[in-house]
This record gives sequence, structure tokens and C-alpha cells, in this order.
Amino acid sequence: MKLVWLTLLLLVRFSLAQLGAADAFDLETPLMTDETPAAGKLVRQTADEYSGTQVFHALYLPVEWNPSHQYPVIVEYTGNKWDRCLSTGKVEDANLGFGLSGGRGFIWVSMPYVSETGNENEVTWWGDIQATVRYCKTNLPRICKQFGGDLNRVFLCGFSRGAIGVSFIGLADDEIARFWKGFFTHDHFDGERAWGYPGSDRASALKRLERLGGRPVMVCGTRASAIRDQFLKDFQNLGRFTFLDVPTTSLFEIPERGVIHPHTDLWMHKPSVYRIQARKWLADLVNEGSAPE
Repeated sequence: MKLVWLTLLLLVRFSLAQLGAADAFDLETPLMTDETPAAGKLVRQTADEYSGTQVFHALYLPVEWNPSHQYPVIVEYTGNKWDRCLSTGKVEDANLGFGLSGGRGFIWVSMPYVSETGNENEVTWWGDIQATVRYCKTNLPRICKQFGGDLNRVFLCGFSRGAIGVSFIGLADDEIARFWKGFFTHDHFDGERAWGYPGSDRASALKRLERLGGRPVMVCGTRASAIRDQFLKDFQNLGRFTFLDVPTTSLFEIPERGVIHPHTDLWMHKPSVYRIQARKWLADLVNEGSAPE
């Protein structure tokens, strides 16, 4: 098995060398528009209950989308606004879910964090946590019903703040926790450190993780093994954990095509053996049994 992955890694690195750093990206997240939802488009959608506000989510339908078919769904929460890595915190600037799917085979939804005022999306930390959770619980079934999303095959992912949010929001209560068939985090994990907001402590995070109910989780990032060894070592029975260290400093010649810091969700837009492993993990789950009740 090690020989297989070594061979894949060498092939990917050879391909990147042939392409040249400037042309090595094979994906580019579509720009969000105000168009009607359509195949291959990323569009802005405002829920009825937030009409007249700046609260919205972004919806992407796969390039082969057919309204008579059903598709697995990737739901994403974005990272914080952090200028050092060019993260804007905006739903329209999410990248991880699009990288996981490659724009095919999945409906992709970038969900908002609702601000405390209820009038806009929050770009730093959580805003109104209950409103954010409620937004997802209300709108995810609507989106699936309208556009052919399969509620038995919904996956939750996030980068940075969003990686923490996979548990902090996605496992906030029993109702929202039931949606997910699998979980994917990149750079950070709920409970690995205390960030200072209520509920960021280890004990609270472990209580949320109990809601995993043994479901699959891929923990990836520059410190995935450290999260395994320092935080989740004695708690891996809570889920089916897979850990994937992603050495972004080896994948990019920083600065490169908008990547100015190793903390980035754009690694999925560039061919690598790590992307192959992440996509295989997801593909295997899409075809695996039905989601837990």
C-alpha cells in the first residue's frame, strides 16, 4: 500500500513539474452571481425568512445537474476573515467543498453564520449561534427538496473556523446532527484548543462529538496527526476517524496563485496525492449504505 501511494505521489509531482507552478491548478471556484440556479453555476440565494436582509447562502449545482435526478450534498462553513491568508469569511469565497467534488456529482451549499443583528452574514466567529443552526435546519431540507439533494447523503465540511464549525454548529443539537452522513475538516478541530468563546473548551467539544454516533470523520490539515495524538487519542471510539496530514508548504511555491500562507482551503484545487485520498474517502461514503437515523 505504501508503494502505491508513493507511486501516486511521484506521478502527481511529475505532472506538476510539467505544468509549471502557474498552471498547476485544475480547478477555479465559480464566481457567485444573482442568476437563477443552473448546472455549473454558483448563485446567491436568500431564504424567505431573511428577505430584505443581507443574510444568504451560496448554492452550486453540478455541471451534469438534471432536475429529475438526486445528488449527494456537500454543506460547507467558511473560515474566519483573516487577511494573513486572504480568507474573507464570506460564503461566496468558500473553496473546500468545490475542491472535494471537482464541480461534479454533488450539490454544494455554502451556509452562512447569521450575525447577532440578524441582518447580515457574520465573517468572524459565530454571530447568533442559534440563528445559524436554525438557518441550516430550515434551509437544508428546502434546498434538497427543490434541487434534488439526497438527504440520506449529506456531508458537512469546513476550513479553519468552518472546521471547528463542523462540530460547533453541525453537532450543536440532536436535530442538526442527524443530517450528516460524514464530516470533513481542514486545519483546526472543535476542542483542540480553547479560543475564548463560550463552549470552546475541551469538555463542551467532547459532548458535541458524542453526537457523531460512530459516523465517519476525515480530519485533515497541517496538524492532523497532532489533533489525533493530543486531543482525540482517547476518544476515537466516538466516530470512524481518518487522519490526513496535508503539507501545504510542499504543495505550493508560496506565494502562488492567491496562496500566501500555508493555512489555505485552495489545496483541493491543485492535483495531489492528498486530494486523491480525500476524494476517495468521500466517494466510498457516497456509495456506502444508508445514513444513520
